[in-house]
Amino acid sequence: MSVVYLMSVLIVAIALIVFLIMKVKLNAFVALTIAGLALGIAAGMPLDKVAVSFQTGMGNTLGFLATVLGLGTILGKMLEVSGGAQRLAQTLIKSFGERNAHWAMMVVAFICGIPVFFQVGFVLLIPVMFSIAKQAKMSLIKIGVPVVAALITVHAMVPPHPAALAVVNQLGADIGTVILLSLLVGIPAAILAGPIYGSFISSRAVANPPANLTIDEVIPEEKLPGFGITLFTILLPMLIMVSKTIVDLVSPKEAVYRGFVAFVGNPITALLISALFAYWSLGLARGMNMTQIGRITEECFKPIASILLIIGAGGAFNQVLQDSGIGKVLGEVLTGMNMSPVLMAWLIAIIMRFAVGSTTVAMITSAGIVLPLLSTMPGVNPAILCLAIGAGGIGLSHVNDSGFWIVKEYFGMSLTDTFKTWTAATTIASVVALAGTLAVDLVF
Repeated sequence: MSVVYLMSVLIVAIALIVFLIMKVKLNAFVALTIAGLALGIAAGMPLDKVAVSFQTGMGNTLGFLATVLGLGTILGKMLEVSGGAQRLAQTLIKSFGERNAHWAMMVVAFICGIPVFFQVGFVLLIPVMFSIAKQAKMSLIKIGVPVVAALITVHAMVPPHPAALAVVNQLGADIGTVILLSLLVGIPAAILAGPIYGSFISSRAVANPPANLTIDEVIPEEKLPGFGITLFTILLPMLIMVSKTIVDLVSPKEAVYRGFVAFVGNPITALLISALFAYWSLGLARGMNMTQIGRITEECFKPIASILLIIGAGGAFNQVLQDSGIGKVLGEVLTGMNMSPVLMAWLIAIIMRFAVGSTTVAMITSAGIVLPLLSTMPGVNPAILCLAIGAGGIGLSHVNDSGFWIVKEYFGMSLTDTFKTWTAATTIASVVALAGTLAVDLVF
C-alpha cells in the first residue's frame, strides 16, 4: 500500500478517536478499541490478525503497567493517608516559597525521573502534586505540567533511563558524554515546557481529578511523619533502581550477583519492596494496624480500574499501528530525505513518536533507522544523534500514547484540555531540546 494511503489511515483513525469521545460521548476505552480494530482492517492486515494484535498490545501494555500502577498507587496512598505528601508539600513550599511551588515540583520530578519510567514517577508524585496544589492554592495544572514535562524529558533523553540507554548502546555513543549533554539540553526544555508554559496554560484548562483519588482534609502538624523518613520512602524505589544501574555499569558481566541485582532492581520488584516499606514507615510505625492498611490498599485500587482499561487500550492501538507496517514505511521514506543528520534524526523520532505512541518504541526504532546511515555521516558525533532522537521522542504525544491517557485520567481533564496541556508541553519540550541539540552540535 502507498505511503499516502497509510498516512491517511493513521490520520483518520486518530480523528475517529477524537470524534467518538467528544461528539458521540463514548468512553475512551470503547473509542480506542473501535479505532484500533478499524485501523488494522483499513491498513490491510489479515482479519484474523487484527484482534490478535489488539489483544497482544493490551497484554504487553498492562503486563508491566498494571503492576507498576498498582504498587505505585499503594505507595502513593500511604504517603497521602499518613500525611507524608502533606509533609513534603509543606517543606517544599517553605524552601521555595508558595509562589515558586511549581518550580520546586519541576526540580523534584527531574531528579526523581532519571531512574524510573514516566508512569512510575508520575504515580509516585501524584499525591505530592495534589497536596502542594491545595496548600499553595494553585491550579493542579500549574503544578502538574512542570512535573510531567520534566518526567517525559528525562524519560527520553537522560541515561541511565532505559530508552535513552538503549539508543546510546545502539549508536555506540559515549554514555558519559550523552549524560552530560542531555542534562545541558534537557533542563532548559523542561523549564520552558514546564513552569513557564504551565503557568500560561493553567488558566485556560480545567483539572477535575476522580473522586476518592485523594483525601481533602488537612492533617494536624503534630501527626505528620518526619520529612526525612517520608523523603526516603518516596525515593526508595528510585534508589534501588539507580543502584542496579550502577552495578550494571561497574561490575563484571560474569559476576554471579548480577542476576539478583537485576531482579531487585526491576521496577516491579523495587516498587513492591518500597510499598512494603511504606506499610511500616508510614503505617505500622505510626500506629496503624494491618487491618487498616489492608482497607487502605483495597480502597486505593478502585479509582484506577477504569484508568487501567483506557491505558491498556491506548497500548493496544499502538500495537496495531506497529503491526500494520505504518512505522516501517514512514522510516523508509524519511531516510530518503536530504537534510542535516541532527534534524533528520529528530524528525524520524518525532514522526515515529506520533505514529506509534510509545517514546521507547519510537526511539529504539529511530535508532535502528539512523544506525546504518552513520557510515555516510563522517564527522557526526553519535552522542549528538542520541540527543536528537531523545528530543524527537518527547514530542507530539496524543491518543495512541498511554502517557496521554494517564495524565488525562488522573488530572480529570477533557480531551481538548489534555491536548492543550500534555500534548503541547511535550511538543514544546521536543522543539526546545532540538534547538539545544543543534546549538551543542555547533560546539562539539
